[in-house]
Amino acid sequence: MLIAAAFYQPQDDAYAHSHSHNNSETAEIDVKKLIFEHVKDSYEWHITTWGSKHISIYLPVILYSERTGWVAFSSSVFHNFDEYEGFHIAESGNNEGKIVEYDAEGKEVRPAIDISITKTVLAVFINALLLVVIVLAVARYYRRRGSSLEAPRGFVGAFELLVEMVVYDIAKPNIGRRYLFFAPYLLTAFFFIFLSNLIGLVPFFPGGSNVTGNIAVTMALAICTFLAVNIFGNKEYWKEILWPDVPVWLKAPIPLMPIIEIFGMFVKPFALMIRLFANILAGHTVVLAFVSIIFVTMVVSSVIGGAMTFVSVLFTIFINVLEILVAFIQAFVFTMLSSVFIGLAQPEHHSEKH
Repeated sequence: MLIAAAFYQPQDDAYAHSHSHNNSETAEIDVKKLIFEHVKDSYEWHITTWGSKHISIYLPVILYSERTGWVAFSSSVFHNFDEYEGFHIAESGNNEGKIVEYDAEGKEVRPAIDISITKTVLAVFINALLLVVIVLAVARYYRRRGSSLEAPRGFVGAFELLVEMVVYDIAKPNIGRRYLFFAPYLLTAFFFIFLSNLIGLVPFFPGGSNVTGNIAVTMALAICTFLAVNIFGNKEYWKEILWPDVPVWLKAPIPLMPIIEIFGMFVKPFALMIRLFANILAGHTVVLAFVSIIFVTMVVSSVIGGAMTFVSVLFTIFINVLEILVAFIQAFVFTMLSSVFIGLAQPEHHSEKH
């Protein structure tokens, strides 16, 4: 029931608190709206509700507008005012939930630059800091152990198992002799994604954030893989892209194959981005949908609601256990595909292979 309690809180967004106050317990529940309010980003982090008081972390808003220049303020101002310094949070349209202003024609437009610390950004900082603490703690264990050959146990042992899996079962077979050069990036990507996926399943602060279900985060990870592939790709890789070993009429005068190869360079990171984003977002949505069964049926009848609460809790527990497995699988798949793409950018000349 902890998950259910965490779910049935007022919406996270600042504008939701001023537009969703309904004390009627029999009011119709908009499940779609509730789910999307919990999976999308916001300018504050709602923690819990104590009585009628909302306990939230109000995050800094940092904007640059051609009208006002640089502006910085706390998102808490939107609880007291519908508009602040000419800015407000859009309630509908393409910019729903985002800070906008009115242009000369009276249309809602985004500021030129928005580098606000949103809920997702804060969650990324927390997850990254937690990962650094874990890595340093494991490293400290090995320094204290010295040259002992005794195998580590518990958490350190599990951490070592995952490191060996990434380095020797993923990086080495797919990349080849330069696998150790790319191992730090692959390890960082794997553990960040895995940790973010797990923390996203925790229904209370600092968990519950939809980090890897945010397409901006998965895009940043995909860009890192794209850079690792193309910056460190050897000359054989670029030769296969710009002048592949195919009949000349496929390369000149119309560079058909080079165009296809260059297009493929961008398709690979795009697939990485969408795969991780879609799977994690779908997992969060399914969990919240099962939890919402409790509140939807309770509106219909307390008897039906009581019976469906038991069913909903069972389904939610099952899905959460399944999501733990999915958290690992998605981190594994992203790392595996990244190593495959990096390995394809490290082809060896035929004479070097012999």
